[in-house]
Amino acid sequence: MPFGISAWELLILLLVVLLVFGPKRLPEMGRSLGKGMREFKDTLGGKDTEPEDERPQIAAQTAAPEDETARPAPERNTVSS
Repeated sequence: MPFGISAWELLILLLVVLLVFGPKRLPEMGRSLGKGMREFKDTLGGKDTEPEDERPQIAAQTAAPEDETARPAPERNTVSS
């Protein structure tokens, strides 16, 4: 058994969980735990749920500005304490 837990200890743990949460909440908790583990695994693997076709496309800004008087936004001054 993983983590050095014997079969009896696992059985007692499952019985306590059943008594605390009840038989109606256990399937819901199992689904949410599985969903969370699946999302965590997908995040680590770099998988996205959106297909590439539906992702917003960012246009490259390689064109020169139309107006010569256009200036970039001023930099923000930050004060460190």
